[in-house]
Amino acid sequence: MRLTFTVLITLFFLYCNNGVPKEAASKGEPLNIESARIKAKQALDFCNRKEFNNDFCILIDMSVHSGLKRMMVWDFKKDTVSLSFLVAHGCCGNPWSNDFSNDHPGFSNVENSHCSSLGRFKIGERSYSSWGVHVKYALHGLDSTNSNAFKRFVVFHSWEAVPDQEVYPNGTPETWGCPAVSNKSFEIIDPLLNASLKPVLMWIYD
Repeated sequence: MRLTFTVLITLFFLYCNNGVPKEAASKGEPLNIESARIKAKQALDFCNRKEFNNDFCILIDMSVHSGLKRMMVWDFKKDTVSLSFLVAHGCCGNPWSNDFSNDHPGFSNVENSHCSSLGRFKIGERSYSSWGVHVKYALHGLDSTNSNAFKRFVVFHSWEAVPDQEVYPNGTPETWGCPAVSNKSFEIIDPLLNASLKPVLMWIYD
């Protein structure tokens, strides 16, 4: 029985690490759960102080290759990832909708830079979007590195060009700065955000 349990655990970690075999993930930069846990503890402290939702937050680790899952819905109560998804980043000076910067995104807080911004965001109003499933959430930058997010029209939305499953070594198509997920992924996240009675924190870091 002990041998069987050991084999099962080994297979679990081999095939459930970001949804790809360990050998494939090691060629990129897979999610580091322990590093994310440290970030999540900082996020929880922020959420408690600012009266944000303290059940969950969204963490996006931009050090991870864009073809691997790097957006996490972090469950504060269980202190672990409850959901993970692919997420797009901004193309900056590259052509839109390609994946030229899949493992080395640029970041900026400047208008018309078409780059993503690092930092903490308050996920704001839910409204109509012309993209994806036609729903978007406003993003309000809370740090000096993302303070222009709202006036740059950087929002959280879905996009049919974003795959549901990991595509490494290819990357996720790049936006004009918005963190966009697949339609199916958004349909999973949207009810969580829409039901929250307090603001939800999104933290994009690298």
